[in-house]
Amino acid sequence: MSRSAEEQKLYGFNGSGRAPKSLSIDYFMDNGMKYVPFYDPLPVSVPGCVDGWFQLHEKFGKLSMQEILKPAIDYGNNGFPVSEVIAYEMASSYESVKDQPGFANTYMPKGRPPMKGEVFINKDLANTYQLIAKEGRDAYYKGSIAKTIDSYMKKHGGFLRYGDLANHTSNWVEPVSVNYRGYDVWELPPNGQGTAALQILNILEGFDIKGMGFGSTEYLHVLTEAKKLAYEDRAKFYADPISTIFHW
Repeated sequence: MSRSAEEQKLYGFNGSGRAPKSLSIDYFMDNGMKYVPFYDPLPVSVPGCVDGWFQLHEKFGKLSMQEILKPAIDYGNNGFPVSEVIAYEMASSYESVKDQPGFANTYMPKGRPPMKGEVFINKDLANTYQLIAKEGRDAYYKGSIAKTIDSYMKKHGGFLRYGDLANHTSNWVEPVSVNYRGYDVWELPPNGQGTAALQILNILEGFDIKGMGFGSTEYLHVLTEAKKLAYEDRAKFYADPISTIFHW
C-alpha cells in the first residue's frame, strides 16, 4: 500500500503473478498429487515483482530506475557479506533444492552455501537488473529474459511460458480495513493474506487485552487462539486458490 499525501488517499496494489495458463487442476488430479510441491519448476507462477516496481514508480517515483537499481547491481557485481540469519536459513534448507537445475552454480559457488561473513557475488542477477534498468519492464516480460525463462521451463518440466510473461498485468485494488479500538487498520484484500490480521483484530475486540497484562498466560492464549482461527480461514477461503484447493 502507498499513501498519496497530495490526494489524501491510500492506494492498494496487487503485484502477484498468475499461475501458468496451461496448468490446470486436472494435471494435479491426474498425477495423484494432493498438494503443490515446494521445490521444482512446477509451482512457479509469473513473477510480478518487476512489473510492480515500474507501476509503482510511474505513480509515485521520483528517481530514475537506473538510480534505484544501481545499489543492487553493485552488490551483485561486487558482492556483500552474508548476514548471520541468511547464512543460517540457507544452510538449513539447501539440501532440499541443491539438485534443482542451476541452483548450485549460483548459491553454492564453493560447493556449499555461503557462510556468515563470506562475500557473496551474483553477477547473473546484476546483469538482469542492468538490462531491466536500461530497457524497462518489457525487457523482463517480453525480451530476452522472458525467452530465457521460457526455455528453462520447457527444458525442466515447468509450465510457465513466454505468453504468460508477455500477458502479465498487475492490479490497483481498494484496501480493506477494520476499526480496532478507535484506530483504522488497513490491509490489502485477497489474494493477499493481510485480511487475516484484520480478522484477528476483530476477534480480539471482544476481549480485555489490556487488562490481561502484556505477555501473561491469558494474553498469549487469546492471541494464539485468535491467530489459529484466522489462519484456518486464510488457508481455506482466501489467498492463493491453489492453496485453497489443496487444503485438507
